[in-house]
Amino acid sequence: MDFELSAEHEMFRDTVRSFVNKEIRPVAREWEQSGRDPHEIVDRMKELGFFGITVPEEYGGLGADTVSMAILFEEISRGWMGIAGTLGSHSLTCRMIAGHGTTAQRQRWLPVLASGAVRTGIALTEPDAGSDLQSIRTRARRDGDDYIVTGTKTWITNARAAGVMPVLVKTDPDSDPPHRGMSVILIETDRPGFVVGHDLGKLGYKGTESCEVVLDDCRVPVDNLLGGIEGSGLSQVLSGLETGRINVAARSVGIAQEALDQAVAYAQQRHAFGRPIGQHQAVQLKIADMATDVQAARLLTYYAAARSDAGARIDREAGMAKLFASEVAIRCALDAMRIHGGHGYSTELDIERLYRDAPLMAIGEGTNDILRMVIARSMLDG
Repeated sequence: MDFELSAEHEMFRDTVRSFVNKEIRPVAREWEQSGRDPHEIVDRMKELGFFGITVPEEYGGLGADTVSMAILFEEISRGWMGIAGTLGSHSLTCRMIAGHGTTAQRQRWLPVLASGAVRTGIALTEPDAGSDLQSIRTRARRDGDDYIVTGTKTWITNARAAGVMPVLVKTDPDSDPPHRGMSVILIETDRPGFVVGHDLGKLGYKGTESCEVVLDDCRVPVDNLLGGIEGSGLSQVLSGLETGRINVAARSVGIAQEALDQAVAYAQQRHAFGRPIGQHQAVQLKIADMATDVQAARLLTYYAAARSDAGARIDREAGMAKLFASEVAIRCALDAMRIHGGHGYSTELDIERLYRDAPLMAIGEGTNDILRMVIARSMLDG
């Protein structure tokens, strides 16, 4: 058992960390608070190949392993978690197309997605269907060589920037069980009937849009059915969400590590009662707990990533990593704010942004209570 990163992983981490320190940290607070579009950062991520992190090399991507993906999302989230969101569902969809797409779909979409020339997200959630994906109402009705897609999706990241969007639909709404009638259709966003609605206001997770998407009799060729076989949609999505949970776990580690780093630095600088507050036992206890939690969360996350790279089933491991790391992010962000006192509540420091960004980690890619059920069932069913 080797708990250290390889030399290649360390080199990649250093590259990402240098990019974050030079091009994200200096502008994150100002741009996040003003709502400014971070297109310069996005363009640099394209140049660095980050949009192709999960795309095989034969299609122009980095062909990186899952550990490298975790490193990328952890390091970017230390600087600004919202920027990591720009890459999150994009990377998930790239892996879905690479793993489940037809030869024609892979050849058409993966090269442009890898370069960032075309961006993507994934349209799963609906106003009345979040964790219970089998209850979605979006319908794809066959009409000759086309599908006519009707429905509404919500909380769609990259909706305005995407050139193509995989949409989870029901091709057979009468199927029993429901999942056998579910499919994923790749829909070009410039097709008539694909309408991006309003941007949803958010507590945190700024820097990338989250929108409502309305599909109003959107006509799409049958060739856009992911994998070319109806009824495979839910299994395709769930395989992608396993990777997505590692992504969210890594983002959570990044938030937690940044909160810890800022708490330690402040505890060394701030004086109270004649000495640095880091010399007071109450502060030391918080820092000790934070440091232990962050390291445990990182190990769970990287273990799940390594298991994925080994080809193992990782629904339990990814669920554990995401569950634990997201709760750690929330605890560390709050404890860092407490250590900073009134300064932590101020928008002049980054602590309040970490505090606002952290709760989403317990919701995205499956709520933590849903993941508790996934983990428990994996244990009980052997």
